[in-house]
Amino acid sequence: MSLYFVKGKGWRYDFTLNETRYTNAWFKTKTEAKRAEAKRREEITNPKPQTETEKTQTDMAFLDLVNKRLDYVKGYNSERHYTDHIYYARRWVKKWGRLNCSEISTDMIETYLLKRSKKTSACTANKELRYLRALFNFAMKRKRGWISANPTRGIEFLPAEKPIKYVPPKHDVLAVILAADPDTQDYLWTIALTIGRMSEINRLTWQDVNFEERYVVLYTRKTRGGHLTPRKVPMPDKLFESLSRRYAIRDKRKPWVF
Repeated sequence: MSLYFVKGKGWRYDFTLNETRYTNAWFKTKTEAKRAEAKRREEITNPKPQTETEKTQTDMAFLDLVNKRLDYVKGYNSERHYTDHIYYARRWVKKWGRLNCSEISTDMIETYLLKRSKKTSACTANKELRYLRALFNFAMKRKRGWISANPTRGIEFLPAEKPIKYVPPKHDVLAVILAADPDTQDYLWTIALTIGRMSEINRLTWQDVNFEERYVVLYTRKTRGGHLTPRKVPMPDKLFESLSRRYAIRDKRKPWVF
């Protein structure tokens, strides 16, 4: 279904044509959304010949850009990175969802970020600026060329005090692990003894566990291009004990360790 209603917001169209997604919101009536969708389909399937002036102009709907960026992040980056993008994208669409990219000015973004910094923090506003800058740079890449200017260009990061990162002492970590149930203890020991990220431990499979040579293979997307990159991590005695016990009682139908 390409048309649907969201309570409190209105009607929206959302369709895919030639492997490209097109969407727009929020229309007051279903008829209005249907007409807008039909018009958009007609523009795509029967584009008008461009004049020389039009050929040099580049623009797209901001909502289309956000959706394309989300699709890209979902395919090339970690689930956590994708979730962060969704969180911010909802705010941007609420603010600028009915505009074209060319209608979003540097002043509009700067004003928005200043308000965000007062409501949350300068660190949060700076993170959002990085995500917005990446969004518009994504559209400007040579192979795409969907827009001709990045409205975040020239916006400086807000001065922010970086808090000292808390590193829990060993006895606190041990106390938390020992307070957990046996299954959770295995999970926490694996994180602690491999110094792995939760996402890496969550995708750990028995194929990645080598009991003979005593190592596990963890995969991360912290590389250019978002490719999963493996690394071997030694398996100390405590981890060997935990994983061996889990392996003995594993569900053979499932490949995951946790």
